[in-house]
Amino acid sequence: MNHLSTPNRWNFPDLGLGLGLRPVHFKYILENWPAVDWFEILSENYMDTEGRPAYVLSQIAERYPVVMHGVSLSIASTDPVDFEYLRKLKALAERVNAKWLGDHVCWTGVAGRNGHDLYPIPYNEKTLADLIERIRIVQDYLVRPLILENASTYLSFANSTLPEEEFLRRMAEEANCGLLLDVNNVYVSCRNHDLDPWAYLEGIPYDRVVQVHLAGHTDMGTHCIDTHDGRVIDPVWELYAHVLRRSGSRATLLEWDANIPPFPEAHAELLKAQQYRHTVEAAGVSSHA
Repeated sequence: MNHLSTPNRWNFPDLGLGLGLRPVHFKYILENWPAVDWFEILSENYMDTEGRPAYVLSQIAERYPVVMHGVSLSIASTDPVDFEYLRKLKALAERVNAKWLGDHVCWTGVAGRNGHDLYPIPYNEKTLADLIERIRIVQDYLVRPLILENASTYLSFANSTLPEEEFLRRMAEEANCGLLLDVNNVYVSCRNHDLDPWAYLEGIPYDRVVQVHLAGHTDMGTHCIDTHDGRVIDPVWELYAHVLRRSGSRATLLEWDANIPPFPEAHAELLKAQQYRHTVEAAGVSSHA
């Protein structure tokens, strides 16, 4: 772990710089074993899959640290907790020796049907209490903390009474879970709701932040869409630098999920993060939040 890092509550390591594992890159990785620090997998892609995906993942897990990140936990749903899903999730985590696992602060379906999207929630006391209870149930089953990500949002609720960053802080502290701080999502959501991303980041409890996400998005002029289809823009890099100054180095991942370039190009974009990490280290600045 970097000596400037504010330790997270569980002393999860700063894994360095990672990439999301995508099938288009399987061949390159197996032939070259590139110098990437770690990989993040989309949990659902490997929970019920055998054959080549499972083979590739097993090969990669022997050589690189692996982190699991899901899109179907539906932690904020009103449906009963899906223990069969959790059983498969737990088994996969054990098989790949996952360093940690998590999902998004959202719901993804209702009445047992998956909508295959990350749906927003109202930020109020009732939602918070229900969410905390579900997180505790899931963590007790998994016997490990969840690392939950702030999702991009495109609408707000009339009955929201808490700022998102306060909601996340209380969620993390009261449920004793971790945070995956997606800096691009902070930018996108704040643009969409005319909020200040810098003020948002001041409300984050950095001792709960285990991992950081970076990504590109599509700017539609009046709003932004979290498309993960291009390079990280300069304002997002500036927010990332601010996160580093507040927390010290954190395991950082680049997401690139559409218009995916060859592996070396995606890796080169990721390596830009190293410049910001080095700059913060050289400055010797780490404000303990």
